[in-house]
Amino acid sequence: MTQLNTPYPATAYLTGFLRQHQERLGLEVAQADAAIELFLRIFSRAGIARILAELRAREADMRADLDEDEEIEMPPSIAHFLANGDAYVATVDAVVRFLQGKDSGFALRIVGRDVLPEGPRFAAIDDGPGAREADPLAWAFGDLGLADRAKHLASLYIDDLADAIRDGISPDFELARYGEALASSTPTFDPLHEALEGDPTLVDDMLDELARELYEKHRPDVVGLTAPFPGNVYGALRIARAIKAVAPGVRVALGGGYVNTELRELSEPRVFDYVDFITLDDGEAPMLALLAHLRDETKPLFRTFVRRAGKVELVSTADFHDIPIRDAGTPTYAGLPLDRYLSLFEMLNRMHRLWSDGRWNKLTIAHGCYWRQCTFCDVTLDYINRYERAPADVLVDRIEALIAETGQTGFHFVDEAAPPAALEALAKKLIERNVVITWWGNVRFEKSFTPELCKLLARSGCVAISGGLEVASDRLLQLMKKGVTVEQVARVTRAFTDAGIMVHAYLMYGFPTETAQDTVDALERVRQLFAEGCIQSAFWHRFAATAHSPIGKAPDLYGITLRKAPAVTFAKNEVAFDDPTGCDHDFFAAGLRRAIYNYMHGLGLDADTRSWFGRPKGKTKIPAVTVPKDLVKRALAARD
Repeated sequence: MTQLNTPYPATAYLTGFLRQHQERLGLEVAQADAAIELFLRIFSRAGIARILAELRAREADMRADLDEDEEIEMPPSIAHFLANGDAYVATVDAVVRFLQGKDSGFALRIVGRDVLPEGPRFAAIDDGPGAREADPLAWAFGDLGLADRAKHLASLYIDDLADAIRDGISPDFELARYGEALASSTPTFDPLHEALEGDPTLVDDMLDELARELYEKHRPDVVGLTAPFPGNVYGALRIARAIKAVAPGVRVALGGGYVNTELRELSEPRVFDYVDFITLDDGEAPMLALLAHLRDETKPLFRTFVRRAGKVELVSTADFHDIPIRDAGTPTYAGLPLDRYLSLFEMLNRMHRLWSDGRWNKLTIAHGCYWRQCTFCDVTLDYINRYERAPADVLVDRIEALIAETGQTGFHFVDEAAPPAALEALAKKLIERNVVITWWGNVRFEKSFTPELCKLLARSGCVAISGGLEVASDRLLQLMKKGVTVEQVARVTRAFTDAGIMVHAYLMYGFPTETAQDTVDALERVRQLFAEGCIQSAFWHRFAATAHSPIGKAPDLYGITLRKAPAVTFAKNEVAFDDPTGCDHDFFAAGLRRAIYNYMHGLGLDADTRSWFGRPKGKTKIPAVTVPKDLVKRALAARD
């Protein structure tokens, strides 16, 4: 699963594209979202009853092996679930309906705090900023916000259930990262193979049942599975396995972001026991070639792995080229159950809420990235390196078509970084054609985003943007070729904020040659950006060197040494390295997250930046801040 509130767009893109060609090719094209269907199967009265029955049976077996005076040790998530199992079975359907927007009246019961069982996830409420108040959520929702408060509580309820399933039924289960550890940068196929061929868990059984039902409903000749992230790979292969068990003649193709990033050096033939074809990069042209090949095997494939004579081959041909973005067609959500997705509100972070709450139509303004220089990014891969804009008129046509199809006017532009010129053209065209939408997306904090442009984007419907501030250090920003400075980011983000557009900053720690001084100073700059109203949301990510980035390809230029990697026959992406700087980035991680959480809620902005890190350990020392306390203020004054 990726998101529970909206479909991942890959199938919508490919379905819209293939339907342009279905008459010419004699195709019937359908799509299904097995992720949301699996969630709804598990998180239902029948599904939770099955989970409860299995855990109770396991508990009984454990008790039978113990002496009378011995206690069973179990994780708090399972203990709470077993103690409140019948209440969960009784309430889960109502909670899911509420989160689907179908039973708003249930919010009154939820906020009363007497109908839902409250497990370990609810402890965060009592430990939060309002812990000493009679109403511990008043700081977040005030006296109003009943629906949002109920949504937050219902989301914690879902998380408690997910924790119990992970700890008691399927150790790889996650709502957004199911089986992620089995596939992420795994050099061999062994972990996935063992999981696929081992004893199935109850969750596996449910997914197998679902896959067979999807086959019976559609009776396809060809199944295409998209695996955008490592957490989608196990589920995709399990679906393929289940379908082939009942219909061996079905041909299965696998593609998606994970494949494009991690399987470029694939040589493991056992993968093809589950799928027949694995396509790389944009799927439109490889799918057309594949469909022609299945009708006539003399027709060539395009950027597609196959197994021949027991060995893996990457087959391609110069006779094909990628489909221009203007000819890719309008995405379609036809066949997807748009009324069954859930809006979750787990984290009190405004940008994270956009990700998980509400349903968004997904659209791409430009293929690839117009900058293509950041040294930490996979700029050598097609999805970033091949840049191409869609004309504004074509985009607005697609926007109007999606509104007509879905009845929803919310759009998430899923670009690597939306180009300022393209956004300006789109905004003017939306206003000119009187198309009213709400939209958000990802940008670079370019100086091109002037106060005037930001106001134009706001008038066209922009409500939020996200962008990379990364390490918030001019030295390191230059090393990563980000093309911005901290002062420029301050001026640009304040322009967005002044236009009424929320700003989320992607932050990074652990970049090559980053010192403890760099980390402390970076947090101080971020504190000032929050204090001056430049950004409203942020999140720290740990830097990872990847095989397809400039850092991964030339580590010596960035002061690091790659560790010797094991032989790769399956996945390759993240590469381990040694940084001679020796900074203990793990020590600073918790403090960075704690500071941001408080800053987002207007708390702790006057506290000493170093106070978030607690007591140093070992040789770690917390240096004094060297950044001027008015750095951001001065940058904004210079803009004015």
